[in-house]
Amino acid sequence: MVQHTELSSLLTPFGEWLLSNGKSESTVKTYNGAMVKFFDWMLECDKDITNLSKKDVQDYMQYLESLDRSPATIEKAFSTISVYAKYLDRYEIIRGVSRVEKEKDDSTPEILELSERKALLKEVELDGDLRNIAIVYTLLHTGIRISELCALNRSDIQVDSESGKGKLFIRTSTGELKRTIPLSKDLQHHLTKYIESIETSQDALFISSVNKRISTRGVQYMLKNYNVNPHKLRHTFCFDLVQNGVSLATVAELAGHSDVNVTKRYVDSSVMDTESAIDKTFS
Repeated sequence: MVQHTELSSLLTPFGEWLLSNGKSESTVKTYNGAMVKFFDWMLECDKDITNLSKKDVQDYMQYLESLDRSPATIEKAFSTISVYAKYLDRYEIIRGVSRVEKEKDDSTPEILELSERKALLKEVELDGDLRNIAIVYTLLHTGIRISELCALNRSDIQVDSESGKGKLFIRTSTGELKRTIPLSKDLQHHLTKYIESIETSQDALFISSVNKRISTRGVQYMLKNYNVNPHKLRHTFCFDLVQNGVSLATVAELAGHSDVNVTKRYVDSSVMDTESAIDKTFS
């Protein structure tokens, strides 16, 4: 049976990889806890935890189902294993694994109303911290995840010298391009002011007070001072695009949603029901 030290040898580098990809220490702890449960089950079944297979993952999903775990709980376990598979670069162990269908969340995510948004931007601008202003505008005008924001390098901001239009490049941990997001004029303005103020040659775009790449916890702590969180800013970005007539496919692409059904949560049924949709289209 694999000893505790051997289990640690698997999870310690996994945790370090998560941290390097912008995950918080609490998130790493949660992921490791879920993987320990998975590995403990494998050991009880005399399975080799150093050589995972698709059958191992599928059997574990069926085991959780036999314990009458909720679809949401099973999905969380699978999501954690999926992240571990990504870390191992072994996507085949999760591809096609079936599990209990999770109930759809049709509720509209919490967003900032227009008045709240204006108040937030006014408050952060009055405080005068160019980095914080740029961070808030980036999250609100691009909808990127907090981990993606922390991973940004200065080279990920590019402005065309002729048109003056800017783009933000979101990349994987290995540097591969995931998606491109156009920069609004306001965001481009504040990013330019912030970048011009940086007195360091390191690649990281957003720098902490100790002159290192800012952490997700650092961003969360800063935003907490303004009574807002990155999820609400991301939701606001998506919601505004949908409500302004941008197609769900385009919003999904900009937000990095792998499933357009996630994007459908931002459709406010009170704005246009099926009857009014027909009237608007064919009247």
